[in-house]
Amino acid sequence: MAPTRPTAATGLRTLLRAAPRTIRPPFLARTASPQLPAQRWHSSVNPDEVSHFNALASEWWDPHGSSRLLHLMNPLRHDFINACLASQPEARPPSLTYLDIGCGGGIFAESAARLPSTSSVTAIDPTPSVLAIAKAHAKKDPMLASKLSYQQKSIEELPIPEKGYDVVSVFEVIEHIDQPAAFLDKVKPFVRPGGWLVMSTIARTWMSWLTTNLVAEDLLRIVPPGTHDWNKYINEHELRRYFAGKGWHSPRVMGVVYIPGVGWREVKGSEKVGNYFFAVRRDAEES
Repeated sequence: MAPTRPTAATGLRTLLRAAPRTIRPPFLARTASPQLPAQRWHSSVNPDEVSHFNALASEWWDPHGSSRLLHLMNPLRHDFINACLASQPEARPPSLTYLDIGCGGGIFAESAARLPSTSSVTAIDPTPSVLAIAKAHAKKDPMLASKLSYQQKSIEELPIPEKGYDVVSVFEVIEHIDQPAAFLDKVKPFVRPGGWLVMSTIARTWMSWLTTNLVAEDLLRIVPPGTHDWNKYINEHELRRYFAGKGWHSPRVMGVVYIPGVGWREVKGSEKVGNYFFAVRRDAEES
C-alpha cells in the first residue's frame, strides 16, 4: 500500500505533539474577536506589554537579536508608504512630517529621519528602557538631531498639533493594544486632512497562530516567547469595517510573508492569513 501523503492537518498535529504540553491553539476555544466597536477607555498602555519590551531593550539594535525580524521588515515599511504616497502624487507635500507611534528602539523612526524627503519625525513610546536605547542610538549620528525627536509618551499624553502629520505610522503596535478601536479614535486627530495612517499587524487565523506563536515563539524561538497574544490579532476586514464612514478613504493593503534565509516578501492574498500592512487616507475636507 502506498504511504499516506502528509497534509496541512497532519503537519499541524505533528507540530502540536512536538510542542510543550501546555500549548493549545486558542482558536480551538472559539474565542471572541477583538472588540473594534467603541469601548470604555482608560489608556492604550498595557503594563504587561511595557514590562515585556523593557526586558528586550538591550537587543533592539542587534540585527541578529530578538528584533531581527523588525530589521528585516523595515525596507517593506518604506515601500508601502511610498506606494501610498504615489497613489495620490498631486497631494504629496514637498517634505514630510512623521509621527511614529510605539516607535520602540527607533528602527523605523531613524530610517525615516534620514530620508531627504523628511522634514521631521516625532517618535513616541511608553517603554522607558526601550526609548533610552532609541535615544542613545540616535546620538551616534549628529545629523539626526535636527529632524528626530523621541518622547516617552502614550498617544493620550501627546498634544495634538495644529496641522497634524503627513504620515502617522503604527507598526507592530495594534496587536498589543487592549482596545484597538478606542486607540484608533485617539490617533485620528494626529493625521492631517489628506494625510496617511499606515500600520502593520497580523490576521487572526489558525495559520498565524501556527507561524507566529507556535513556530516563531515556542519552537524556533526567533521571536521572544510572550511577544504576541493571538486573541489580539485583527483581520483586514475588521479594520476596513472600523474605518468605513469615519472620515477615511483609499484603504490599501499589502500581505507579507517571512521566508527563512530570504527575508520578508510581498505575497498577494497573504493578508488573509498572516502579517500585512494596512493604510487609509484621512478625508481632505475634514478639519
